Amino acid sequence: MTNKVELYPGQRKSSRAVATIAKGSGKVRINNTPAELITPDIAKEMVLTPLTLVGDYRNKVDIDVQVHGGGFMGRAFASAVAISRALTGQEKGGKDPKEHPFTKSVREEIRKKITEYDRHLLSGDSRQTESKKFGGPGARRRKQKSYR
Repeated sequence: MTNKVELYPGQRKSSRAVATIAKGSGKVRINNTPAELITPDIAKEMVLTPLTLVGDYRNKVDIDVQVHGGGFMGRAFASAVAISRALTGQEKGGKDPKEHPFTKSVREEIRKKITEYDRHLLSGDSRQTESKKFGGPGARRRKQKSYR
């Protein structure tokens, strides 16, 4: 019999991340690499932000994140959103997870801490780059018009 695994998505620009959470000893892996080995350091800080907010609860779970697409900061933010959602048990559809390592009261406490710090860690950031149009080199810029 296989255990049903809950998936927690996170996204930023063109980066997509999916996190899974299980009882464990505090291991966090991003694409099968320990989170402490991520470079550059600014991306590592972004990924570990939700884990520093929850404190001692971090050492009771193992989190595995698969992330692809985009640049290193987009990947870092998408991973942070996925980790935050995994810690709080926030699934698509808003239903309660069946086999989550934390009780409902602990998840509410974690959600409150994360929301006080930055509400985008749970809701995500929906901004996208605007697509390029004809008549110029970018989305808005156009060739200069001369009258003489």
